[in-house]
Amino acid sequence: MLIGAHVSAAGGVQNAPANAHEFGCECFQFFSRSPQGGVAPKLTPEIVAAFLDNCKKYNQREWVIHAPYYINFASDKEFLRKRSAAIIREELERGSLLKAAYLMFHPGSAAVVGRAEGIKLTIEGCRRLLDGYDGHTELLLEISAGAGAIIGDTFEEVAEILRGVGEKMNVCFDTQHAFGSGYDLRDADAVHDTFSKFDKLIGLKRLKMSHCNDSKIELGGHKDRHEHIGDGKIGKKGFAEIVAHPKLKHVNLYCETEYDKVVGDIKIMKKLRDAAAI
Repeated sequence: MLIGAHVSAAGGVQNAPANAHEFGCECFQFFSRSPQGGVAPKLTPEIVAAFLDNCKKYNQREWVIHAPYYINFASDKEFLRKRSAAIIREELERGSLLKAAYLMFHPGSAAVVGRAEGIKLTIEGCRRLLDGYDGHTELLLEISAGAGAIIGDTFEEVAEILRGVGEKMNVCFDTQHAFGSGYDLRDADAVHDTFSKFDKLIGLKRLKMSHCNDSKIELGGHKDRHEHIGDGKIGKKGFAEIVAHPKLKHVNLYCETEYDKVVGDIKIMKKLRDAAAI
């Protein structure tokens, strides 16, 4: 189990590994393009080589890419669905150049079309974008907090989408999103129950990585509100139980907390992990 965080790639992706090292990361997450929109910066052979050299120089053992926020496979507008699919495919290809392990994305909102149709459209879009893709970077569906009409917040919905898409797509867990969706993580029994449900409905073999965030909101609050480790409603005990869980040792953890205390969050998670290994 590696511990890392989301880091800045300002000035070029080649800068992300150094930023990760400064935070004390063993692995890191970044945006390869602006999360808000615009044309993706070109990845020249020189930039790719510098990025990979820096990953080695700063002893980073895994790196992943977060997709832009504007992706929506469940939109009622066909051009937005097609654009979302094109962006994700492009990010998979860019990730493969950078040898990123995973690309995770939020499926989007079904506010207009409804959940059933939104899930159907998400499956169709993901199947199309993955058709013919055989790159290095693996696509992951990130569980959501269930705010509004955002889909993918329950294990049942995630499982349905995965069944429809097939083996080419797996899952990114997010502790805060799951907690916001009503899956308790505050103590040993809660962690056991939550991941037992996940294993039954989805399968722990399909859980490839996890965002590691405490929660500003109560259990089942259905909002995406990250908090520093130990300062939120999940609490340090919950994270101690997550890193100690015998079936989660293969899952690397990425903090997505504010930069003011993210170094501290990484230190806490490393300490909890190392204590669990004793």
